[in-house]
Amino acid sequence: MDKAIANGEAELVVPFFDIDSMAIVWHGHYAKYFELARCALLDTIDYNYEQMRASGYAWPIIDLRIRYARPATFGQKILVQAQLVEWENRLKINYQIFDKVSGTRLTRGYTSQVAVDMATHEMCFESPAILWQKLGIQRR
Repeated sequence: MDKAIANGEAELVVPFFDIDSMAIVWHGHYAKYFELARCALLDTIDYNYEQMRASGYAWPIIDLRIRYARPATFGQKILVQAQLVEWENRLKINYQIFDKVSGTRLTRGYTSQVAVDMATHEMCFESPAILWQKLGIQRR
């Protein structure tokens, strides 16, 4: 994976209601698992969704990719890790999901988000200064 500037993770036990008719986690639920780790990551940089909105920016996801290697199953303990790897023009966050007990990687993927000025509804082509401040990075 790319070099991360911030990390977050979430642990969970796969609930019954996430299982499909093949007794594995339905593919659409992995986006929810990514979201749990993404929220933990955003909390580590003190710029969660409420703070984003308060700063005047929305950060919609514009791209989501998921690569399934092994299925997760009901009752399985999983660890979802998120790493912020790009921030200058977008937020790119890489994810990996592991079996908590064995350490086996089950899934990997990424999301990309862009800043949208909530007042004008215009997409920003460069991440706003508030993000750089939260990351403790001097803007170039």
